[in-house]
Amino acid sequence: MNRAIVHMDLDTFFVSCERRNNSQLDGIPLIIGGGDRGVVASCSYEARKFGVRSAMPIRMALRLCPDAKVIRGDHEMYSNLSHMVTEIIQEKVPVMEKASIDEFYLDLSGMDKFFGCYQWTKEIAEAVTKEAGLPISFALSTNKTVSKIGTGEAKPVGRMEINEMEIKPFLNPLSIKKIPMVGDKTFQLLSRIGIRTIHTLSEMPVLVLQQMIGLNGKELWKKANGIDENPVVPYSERKSISTERTFTSDTMDMIELKRLISGMAEQLAYQLRQEKWLTSTVVIKIRYANFDTETKQCKVSYTSADHTLSRVALDLFNKVYTRRMRLRLVGLRFTGLVHGNHQMNLFEDTEEQMSLYQTMDYIKNRFGSDAVGRASGFDFGK
Repeated sequence: MNRAIVHMDLDTFFVSCERRNNSQLDGIPLIIGGGDRGVVASCSYEARKFGVRSAMPIRMALRLCPDAKVIRGDHEMYSNLSHMVTEIIQEKVPVMEKASIDEFYLDLSGMDKFFGCYQWTKEIAEAVTKEAGLPISFALSTNKTVSKIGTGEAKPVGRMEINEMEIKPFLNPLSIKKIPMVGDKTFQLLSRIGIRTIHTLSEMPVLVLQQMIGLNGKELWKKANGIDENPVVPYSERKSISTERTFTSDTMDMIELKRLISGMAEQLAYQLRQEKWLTSTVVIKIRYANFDTETKQCKVSYTSADHTLSRVALDLFNKVYTRRMRLRLVGLRFTGLVHGNHQMNLFEDTEEQMSLYQTMDYIKNRFGSDAVGRASGFDFGK
């Protein structure tokens, strides 16, 4: 049975959400993001014509497009609309994977026996626009890589079908930047030796690519040749992540307790970012020496930033720890999760904070989660 894999992507999602609620924003250059020292979370196609891009400092974006309107953004509205679209799609397909807050993969393999897969996908897209009021693009092909590249080429509000015989002619003339796993560093490395199109990359010997970029060389070669066996993973929301510490000896050492909570917040926030989750609720748990257990929670704007979550966790601890009694356990839980990525934190982050998180996560990914940390939560006894 031939695979039928669809990639769907909500066009300029944050911008479309704002325009859904305010038609006066239609047709004008629009930037969604934080304050003057923040970065662009999303921008309209009208702003992109001036060179504005996501993650660009807003100051630079306004120099490129001084007439753009800047909106700080509404985390909760975007999350609610994403959830609405998820439900619309999920009830119409056998298998759906939610890749991010605005991206979906569908596995319609075998559905062509009952109804044309392209027609089926077209009607799903029309249902999203009609019921949620949001534009959406899609591409249908035999695997995730080709369908994702196809969606990028089809935007905005585009529809594309790439059958098996058309894959190579479709991919060959495109820039290697179109391949999802090719970042700026890989592009620069390959570009220096004259590899700029997918066709040239597809003809490179696999061993040479592996020598240049490591184990990912073979995977990159396969994608350049339109080969991708990765399955569509059925979607399910994770409800929470948590951690707790039971002390070998009951304690009321406030310095150590607060250091521990800060460290817990940092580790859980790192886990959120690695798994592409954002939390909206922080819960602190304590257990006294007499086994009395108390919890306290607080709602926050969707985030995966440990400097925010650590501050909230410590504030909750100060409020819940009301007795002069030793503690035997401290726990921290993040709940109210939505599947997204650090992009949504662009509404609050400054350029410096974004750079800090990228650097810290890189070090942790390479040398282990304990390789670097904030002094307030770091265990120097390790």
